[in-house]
Amino acid sequence: MSKKMFSINHNFALLLCLTIGFSGFSQQKAIKRMGSADTESFDDNWVFSRFGLQADGLIKEEPKNLEAVSTNEAFWEKLNVPHDWAIKGPFRIELRGETGKLPWRGIGWYRKHFTVPASDAGKQIFVDFDGAMANAKIYLNGNYVGTWPYGYNSFRMNLTPFLKFGEENVLAVRLDTENWDSRWYPGAGIYRHVWLVKTNPVHVGHWGTYITTPNITKEEAAIKVLVKVDNATNKTVKAVVTTDLYEMDIDNKPTVKAGSLIVSTLEIKPNTTEEAETHSILNNPKLWDLKTPNRYVAQTKVSVDGKVVDTYNTPFGIRTIEFTPRNGFLLNGKRVEIFGTCNHHDLGALGAAINTSALKRQLVMLKEMGCNSLRTSHNPPAPELLELADKMGFLVWDEAFDAWKIGKKKLDYNVIFDEWHEKDLMALVHRDRNHPSVFIWSIGNEVPDQQNVKLTKELADIMRREDPTRPVSNGYNDPDGGRSSGAVVALDIMGVNYFFDQQPKWDVDPRYEKKPTLGSETASTVSSRGEYFFDDKFNKTTWQISSYDDAFPGWGCSPDTQFRTNAKYPHLLGEYVWTGFDYLGEPTPYNSDETNLLNFRTDPSKQKELEAKLAELQKSNPPSRSSYFGIIDLAGFPKDRYYSYKSHWRPDVPTAHILPHWNWSERKGQVVPVHVYTSGDEGELFLNGKSLGRKKMVKGQDFRLAWDDVVYTPGELKVVCYKNGKIWAIDIVKTTGTAANLKMSADRKTVFADDVDLVFVTVDITDKNGLVVPRSNPLVKFSIEGAGEIVATDNGDATSFVPFQSTERPAYNGKVLVIVKAKKDQKGQFTVKAQSEGLQAAATTIMIK
Repeated sequence: MSKKMFSINHNFALLLCLTIGFSGFSQQKAIKRMGSADTESFDDNWVFSRFGLQADGLIKEEPKNLEAVSTNEAFWEKLNVPHDWAIKGPFRIELRGETGKLPWRGIGWYRKHFTVPASDAGKQIFVDFDGAMANAKIYLNGNYVGTWPYGYNSFRMNLTPFLKFGEENVLAVRLDTENWDSRWYPGAGIYRHVWLVKTNPVHVGHWGTYITTPNITKEEAAIKVLVKVDNATNKTVKAVVTTDLYEMDIDNKPTVKAGSLIVSTLEIKPNTTEEAETHSILNNPKLWDLKTPNRYVAQTKVSVDGKVVDTYNTPFGIRTIEFTPRNGFLLNGKRVEIFGTCNHHDLGALGAAINTSALKRQLVMLKEMGCNSLRTSHNPPAPELLELADKMGFLVWDEAFDAWKIGKKKLDYNVIFDEWHEKDLMALVHRDRNHPSVFIWSIGNEVPDQQNVKLTKELADIMRREDPTRPVSNGYNDPDGGRSSGAVVALDIMGVNYFFDQQPKWDVDPRYEKKPTLGSETASTVSSRGEYFFDDKFNKTTWQISSYDDAFPGWGCSPDTQFRTNAKYPHLLGEYVWTGFDYLGEPTPYNSDETNLLNFRTDPSKQKELEAKLAELQKSNPPSRSSYFGIIDLAGFPKDRYYSYKSHWRPDVPTAHILPHWNWSERKGQVVPVHVYTSGDEGELFLNGKSLGRKKMVKGQDFRLAWDDVVYTPGELKVVCYKNGKIWAIDIVKTTGTAANLKMSADRKTVFADDVDLVFVTVDITDKNGLVVPRSNPLVKFSIEGAGEIVATDNGDATSFVPFQSTERPAYNGKVLVIVKAKKDQKGQFTVKAQSEGLQAAATTIMIK
C-alpha cells in the first residue's frame, strides 16, 4: 500500500493547535458522553423478565404482547443496565464448555417507564444502545420502533413518532439468544450502556462528524472536517456550522482552546441531510502517541436564524500511521513493533456487562506487561474500550465479524449476513473512525469463506468507502490458501493466524511482496496459574494444564517459538497473542467445539486426529468452563507467561521471574526443572547459596533460561540476572511454611458511590513470614461492614462451578479475589473482611468519594 494512502496523515489526526487563550467551551465540566450535548444516561430503573429457556433448563412460555403498555410487571425484576442475565448461572455440567457452561440462551424482555417534559415537544428524541445481545426488537408505547440483530454493534432508534411528551412512556426491548450461536460466551441482555438523546429538528446526525488530517508535520496539521446535518422539519432551512477545537484532559474536560475552523453554511431541504466540509491549517499540533496520548475535542455548533440549535462534541487525536512491507509499522514516523493481545469482551466474574473500572484494570495490567495494541476479537468493542485506548495509548485492531456468508455455527452471523453486513460495517466505521487508537479495520476472523475473492473485496471496499484513512485486514487461519486464491489482493494488510511456514514464498510473490504482514493471532499457549506437571502437560483428573508454558493446541506454539518467528521475519509488523486474559468459554484443550477443526482445514490427517480427541472429550464432559489461553487468568492474576512477555516487550525494565514455586515435599531427591524469564541476557541460579551454573541467552533464539536437571531440596532458589555483564535483576523463591494468614490488598483505597465504580481486592494465603503458600486452597468467606457491598468473587480456576456472586470461595493456588463497590449515593467508608478457618483474618477499609 502506498505511503501516501496510509501515512495517514489523514487519520483522524485531527487538528489542532495554536493555543489561543483559555477555553471558551460551553461547558466547563467533563463531557460525560461524546456526540450530542443533550444526552443523559438511560441505564437506571428498568424491569426485566426471562422467558423461553430458563437458567435451570426448564422452559417458561413467552406471553404475547409484552410490548403493550398494560403489561403486568408485578413480578418482574427491578434492575439497572448494563445487565448480563446469564452470569448468575448456575453453571451446569451438561451445557457446552465453549460458551462457559452458563445458561445464556433465552428470551429476555426489558421495560422502562419514563417521561419527557412537555417543554421538549418539537424536539427529536432518540435512544442509543451501545450493545444488546441479541436480535434486539425495540417498542415504544406498544409500537414497533425497529430492530438490530447483531448484539455487538451500537445502534440508534428514533422514538419521536411514538413519544408522548409530558406523559409517561414505556420503552420495551425484546432480546433473543435462543436464535443466536457463539463459539465463546457472548453474554445476554442489555449488556452495554443506554442513552437518551434530545436534539432540535435541525441537528448533527448520528455519528455525523468525520475529522481527518490529509497532511501532518511537526509544524502544522491540515484539517478536514465533515459534518452531516439533518433537517427533520418540513421546510428548507439555512444552517450555519461552526467548529472550535480544544485540548482535552484525561477526565474528558476541555481545557485550552486550540483553534477554530472556517464557518460553513448549508441549505437543507425538508427531511433531508446535507454535509458541510471545512478545511484549515493548525500550527504546532500535539501528537497522539503511545507515551503521550494527547487528545482534543471538536465542538461543532449548528445555528439557524442566528440561534444555536445543536451542539456536538467529537474527540480526536493527531497522528500519522504508515505500514511498510519491509520496515514495519511507523507511528508519527517512528517504527513501533506491535506487541498486541487478542481479547474477548467478557470481564470474568462480571460477565459481559460492561464496567469501565474493570476494563481499565485489565488495560493497566496489559500496559505494565508491555502490550501496546488490542485486537477486538472478534467483534465491535464497547465504546469504553476505545475511549480508554485513546487515553492510555493503545493501538486498536477494530474487528467486525467472526463469520460471513458461510457460518461456523448454524445460527451465527451467517443468518443475517446478506441483509445486515453493510449496515453493520457502516455502523462500526462511523462510530469508531474518529478514535486515534483505531489504526486497522478487520473484516473478519478465520471465516470459512476466506478464499472468496469477490466477497473479500466487497467487504474491504465498504470499509474503505466509509474511511479511506486506515488499512483493512482479515485474520486468516489458512493464510496460504487466502493468498494463493488471490483474496488477499483486496486487503491492505495480510493477517496471519499461526501459520508462518510459507512466509518467504509470499514475500517474493509479485502480488504480495509490497503487502505488509502481521501476526493477527499467535501462540495460543495454554496454562493454569500455579500448576506444574512433570510427566504430562495436561492433567485430565483435575482438568488443569502445566504452567511451564510449553503446552498448546496443534495449531499453536509456545511464546518462545513465536518470538523466534518474529525474529526470523523482522519485517513483520508484530503480533497479537491469543489471549491477554482468560475468558469465559472455549476451554481448549478441554473444549469439544467442532469449529476447532477449521484450524486444520488444509490438513486432513490433523483433522482426523482432532476429531478423535473431540469425540473423547464429548464423552468425558470436562467441567472446564473458561479458557486457559490467557497470559493473565480470569480473576486478573498474572500467570508465569506474563513475565515472559514483559521481559521481551519491555527489555529496558529489569525483570527476573523464577518458575515453578519451591514447595515440593513429595519430590525430595527428584528433578524439578527451573526456568527463568528475564529481560537480561544471562543468569546464574543458586539453590541454598550453591551455584547451579550461569547461562546465557542467544539473541533471537533463547527467550528463557532453563535448568532442567535441578534436584529438589527445600530452601531458597535465587537467580541473579545480568545484562551486558552487569547485574540487572534478581528473583528469589522460597519453600514456605504452612498457611497461617490471609493477606489483603486492594487495587485502590477510594471509590465513587455511583453503583458502578469497583474495587478489586486480592487475598493471598500466606505463611507466618508473609510468603504466598503454593497449592493452598482454603475456603475464604467475605463480608462487608459499612456502606459497601460484594459484587463478585473469583479465583482463576477454570473448573470452578461456585457462582461468581457467592460471598465465599476457595482460594486457588494461594489467591482469591473479591470485587466490591460502595452502595449508591452513600458516604463515609466500608471495610472488607476475609476469614478462613484456622487462618488469621484480614480486612481493608475503602473510603467513599
